[in-house]
Amino acid sequence: PCKGTIPKMEILTLSTAYALLGLFAGVVAGLLGVGGGLIVVPILATLFTSQGFASQHLMQLAVGTSLATLVFTSLSSMWAHHRRGAVNWRLMRQLSGGIVLGGWLGAVLAVWLGGLLLAGLFGIFELLVAAHMVFGRSPAPHRSGPGRLRNLIAGVLIGAVSALLGIGGGTLTVPYLVWHKVDVRQAVGTSAACGLPIALVGALGFALVGWGQADLPVGSSGYLYWPAVFAISITSVLGAPIGAWLAHRLQRQRLKSIFAGFVAVLGVFMIGKSLFGF
Repeated sequence: PCKGTIPKMEILTLSTAYALLGLFAGVVAGLLGVGGGLIVVPILATLFTSQGFASQHLMQLAVGTSLATLVFTSLSSMWAHHRRGAVNWRLMRQLSGGIVLGGWLGAVLAVWLGGLLLAGLFGIFELLVAAHMVFGRSPAPHRSGPGRLRNLIAGVLIGAVSALLGIGGGTLTVPYLVWHKVDVRQAVGTSAACGLPIALVGALGFALVGWGQADLPVGSSGYLYWPAVFAISITSVLGAPIGAWLAHRLQRQRLKSIFAGFVAVLGVFMIGKSLFGF
């Protein structure tokens, strides 16, 4: 069903806004190794508000659309890491079993919680990420490698949180693997590969749980808004190599501090949206 309000902004202006958002998210992801969902979700929620989308669906549409864009960026990132031999496919398969279940649970929870509470949770998560980028340390390695059962449980938690918030999961997967004595390059590569099932299952879950809902915008399938998905996906894939190129030429710690401040501002904005509805 494609019911809902007609967008108030011009199509060309909207397409440009989505494309610029994707480019920025891609550059940041390549530069700092953080998921584009941290940027995409709150800005999408703002753009959807300006388009006049029904307020009760704003956050679910933003999260679902973000997950759909991650399908394309995850494929690109996974292939790049695989070519460098940086993906531990055994760990990826073990984690993915739990991720499939967790991704579905996350989509269901997002609808059950409602838009305002979901916005608040996302804002709190962004503040935690910002604090970790400024003050956090890399986790000390655990004395043993992760076992199959532990990976399954971890996959459920990672998949649920990632699908709930519309992120790729690297913020959670990389520390988990490093803590279990996985080499950091392997941890990053394996995390990139795990981003694909998170994105696929999460996006499918948001499409299904949103199917048939009243007042969804034209161009959507459930909680996936396709005009934004395509525009963001194309430019984010183009932006990621630019970010990787810049990563070798700029002072990463200073950039991380600046970006942490930006994420913190977005976090405060989302908490304000949750509490006051602005």
